[in-house]
Amino acid sequence: QVQLVESGGGLAQPGGSLNLSCVASGFTLEYYATGWFRQAPGREREGIACFSVGDGSTHYADSVKGRFIISRDNAENTAYLQMNSLKPEDTAVYYCVTDWYSSCPDNLQWIKADWGQGTQVTVSS
Repeated sequence: QVQLVESGGGLAQPGGSLNLSCVASGFTLEYYATGWFRQAPGREREGIACFSVGDGSTHYADSVKGRFIISRDNAENTAYLQMNSLKPEDTAVYYCVTDWYSSCPDNLQWIKADWGQGTQVTVSS
């Protein structure tokens, strides 16, 4: 059974950091591009980061570029999202996602994809 399970969310202060994890089961993560998107109440889904398999490149939305880092540990079959310099506008549910291709989608817009149950991130003082 294919499954993605996110964890690591919580409450952080502005300027703080969180490290999200996404454990994959039922498939080998290193064969597929893996990314993260977020969904905040009343806002559209936003693709924020992706790790491509073909050339190992990483891609970020402008809103998180320079603050978030996507990575993965193939031995652990786990993807990560290190989030630094957090802002209140980063508050959202964060989801790990793959659409089973080796390259990241254009504009980080996943159309037909699978994702986990999400983990809540709240940035507030």
